[in-house]
Amino acid sequence: MEINEGQKHIREGQKEAKEKFEEISREAAKLKEETNLISKQSAANQVKLDLMFQIVKARSENDTAKDAILTQLLREMINRKAEPEQKQAPREEAKTSVF
Repeated sequence: MEINEGQKHIREGQKEAKEKFEEISREAAKLKEETNLISKQSAANQVKLDLMFQIVKARSENDTAKDAILTQLLREMINRKAEPEQKQAPREEAKTSVF
């Protein structure tokens, strides 16, 4: 009898350990997904900051054509982000050098 109860206790412990492991795995996957989203948002923010810097530079050089183009690009990025069905730009698009 003691052996059966010991084996039952071991099985219960193994079951609990398996459930904990599965829960930790789900949480890890969730955190990875959140980290990827934050990374994409950071890359998009960097692109916007780069555009803003280029706009300020164009304005300081009185280059109205360049200013207008860059400003329009920035507006399009902001409007694209506002559309819920569209996703953030991937990292490859994060490199912005228009001129």
